[in-house]
Amino acid sequence: MAEFPTNPKRFDPYKNFNFRVKWDGQYIPAITRVSGLLRTTGVIENRESGDLTTSRKSAALTQFAPIVLERGLTDDPAFEDWANLVFQLAGAPETSLNEFRKNIYIELYNEAGKLVRSYLVYRCWPSEYRPFSQLDANVAAELIESLTLQNEGWERDTSVVPPPQT
Repeated sequence: MAEFPTNPKRFDPYKNFNFRVKWDGQYIPAITRVSGLLRTTGVIENRESGDLTTSRKSAALTQFAPIVLERGLTDDPAFEDWANLVFQLAGAPETSLNEFRKNIYIELYNEAGKLVRSYLVYRCWPSEYRPFSQLDANVAAELIESLTLQNEGWERDTSVVPPPQT
């Protein structure tokens, strides 16, 4: 079987720097890093009575790791606005329950800028927001804003098919 059925002459894996993230129908600018997607299913072991040597294994609870988004500090308020839906210092103590969970899309592109894969991440909400990275007058670096998203699962969008290479 070919490694790339749509593009059988392709040998190189896709690069990790061509991606975009969107929520509420908008692409979020300046995102430079997205932690990987991780799904872990626990294991339940049990043994039948009288069976001294082997155990049976079955699937237990499946958990999805948080996703961390990072970007250089910009004037775009998308990270902060979403984080503020979960916690607001001034105002009502409860969160905005009808808006703070969002589905997000993580889209992967080939070197030509064509969409090759997309993932839909369900019911995300910010559990950690960092408006800027450490300040240090002795280092020439950019400020990094980060948002940690809890989620309730993800799946690949199978309607996205890599375009044929030309």
